[in-house]
Amino acid sequence: MRVVISIGGSVLAPDLDADRVAGHAAAVERLVEADCEVGAVVGGGGVARDYIGAARRLGANEVQLDQVGIDVTRINARLLIAALGDVSAPSPARDYEAAGEALRRGDVAVMGGVMPGQTTDAVAAALAEYVDADLLVYATSVDGVFSADPDGDPDAEQYPRLSGTELVDLVAPMSRGAGASAPVDLLAAKLIERSTMRTIVLDGTDPERVADAVLGGEHSGTDVIPEGSHEPERWT
Repeated sequence: MRVVISIGGSVLAPDLDADRVAGHAAAVERLVEADCEVGAVVGGGGVARDYIGAARRLGANEVQLDQVGIDVTRINARLLIAALGDVSAPSPARDYEAAGEALRRGDVAVMGGVMPGQTTDAVAAALAEYVDADLLVYATSVDGVFSADPDGDPDAEQYPRLSGTELVDLVAPMSRGAGASAPVDLLAAKLIERSTMRTIVLDGTDPERVADAVLGGEHSGTDVIPEGSHEPERWT
């Protein structure tokens, strides 16, 4: 099985905690031991927002701000690589070809951002499509896809199952404003719809939940299932 995991920066490194990073690496290693091929895409989180805010006050333009954010995601990726040791490629892949080559060598491929204007949500979806992954998992700070931001709206409804088209329809209005309530960004949702990629969105603050979802199909988040497919089977 080939799986791509998107680990949000706010999940991997809300602060510099080596034990938390090691926990996510252990979950990836558990998948590798179960004969999964793993690609991991790491976000920037609060640290990236801090750097971007400082750069904005210094007069950086939007492309420059994106480049700052990309640099932070790659630093976070290096933390995960350090924790993974020999099972990982030694440096973050800077494009999809390099990530694909790492997977073909039998290494865990770790990426951060790729280009200005594209979030790591979209990078993960594009990588999953590029390597023809069996499953894409978004490890976020929220347990699935909701009708609104569950942190701000106690009446927000969680969706246990969606099609790719339904995901796009839900995310689109959330992305028109600040986008804070969108579980994945609109480009990522459109790539998931286009590729008919089986996807799980879940609370990944406990990395073992990610491994459980991949290996046993057990999670309390949202399954995004290609139209016409049956209920999600156990993956292994």
